[in-house]
Amino acid sequence: MSYRRDHRASRGALLDKLDSLEEGGLRASSSYSNGIDDHNEQAMDSLHDRVSFLKRLTGDIHEEVESHNRVLDRMGNEMDASRGIMSGTMDRFKMVFDKKSNRRACKLSMYFVVSFFALYYIIRALFYFMYG
Repeated sequence: MSYRRDHRASRGALLDKLDSLEEGGLRASSSYSNGIDDHNEQAMDSLHDRVSFLKRLTGDIHEEVESHNRVLDRMGNEMDASRGIMSGTMDRFKMVFDKKSNRRACKLSMYFVVSFFALYYIIRALFYFMYG
């Protein structure tokens, strides 16, 4: 009978430990627990460093995006201003080309410009072949 009592006692002890496990009462040895605590501290420090690095990185990205947005806004404003200037210039060209005498004067000036460039390149080619 003592065997049965011992068996029941050991079975009760096992079940008591199982109940404590269900209640979160797992007890580890102190050396094992210290090792886990150290590991957890290191993991937390590493995680904290990574999070702070990512926070700084996202802050830098945000600043970079803001600066690019400002540059693009300025560029858009300048393009709008240049579009206004170009439309004014095109209106002036239309007024010039509306009259036939103005059209002849523009053609004459274009002939002079084209002939100047042609003469320049011909002389330059001659000097290249002569003094090369």
